Amino acid sequence: MSSTILRFTAESTTNGVRERDFTVGGVPGVLWSPAVCAERAPLVLMGHGGGNHKKHPAMTGRARRLVLGCGYHVAVLDAPGHGDRPRSEHDEAEIAVMQEAMAAGKPVGPIVVRYNDHLAELSLPEWQSTLDALQRLPEIGADGPVGYWGINMGTAIGIPFVAVEPRITAAVFGQHWPDTLADQARRITIPVEYDLQWDDEHIPREAGLALFDAFASKEKTLHANAGRHKELPRFEADSAVRFFARHFGRANAGAA
Repeated sequence: MSSTILRFTAESTTNGVRERDFTVGGVPGVLWSPAVCAERAPLVLMGHGGGNHKKHPAMTGRARRLVLGCGYHVAVLDAPGHGDRPRSEHDEAEIAVMQEAMAAGKPVGPIVVRYNDHLAELSLPEWQSTLDALQRLPEIGADGPVGYWGINMGTAIGIPFVAVEPRITAAVFGQHWPDTLADQARRITIPVEYDLQWDDEHIPREAGLALFDAFASKEKTLHANAGRHKELPRFEADSAVRFFARHFGRANAGAA
């Protein structure tokens, strides 16, 4: 039970968004909420990209859209070896191999897939414990809607998590290889929105299409945009917010 105790460690409120740092079983995370919560509201869990952290601008920007636009709660964990979590010898070795491949102009896909699969295995119980703890908060509750949003490494961690977690009822993924994820994607039947970069220099479009095709969801939407790996249009974040609002509704949060 102690591993699922949520401890808040810092708090601030800015422009209608309440930000609370927390730990669950020693894993650091952040919870964003409306500054004023008139009633219980949906929760969206977000996974950050490789080399980033829980408060990366992409995470804070997406969280603000969900909090101010929909009145939701949003939580992010630092993945193993990222953010405020120390790197292990395994992390250092995999990162070194990845950097060597990039410097030599060699494909990094097999390395990224292998490393992200390892991180996903470590992250799965952490996310389950965190969701347990967050649902004990009175402003979230155990019976409200829960979504997941993660691109790149956030997809590598999110697909295995969503595949075994029935509390997640809508998810946004994108930009990853199907190698270790396709089998788990076939277990996912909830509504899915998927982002793909048509000119991705790392992930061949056929690979992205194969992963999208693997989802067993009756409702799944592919958003394919022209551009390279790091050129995912910012308007896709607004699309994801609309996706969650369509499935969860908009909370009467009383936020500014």
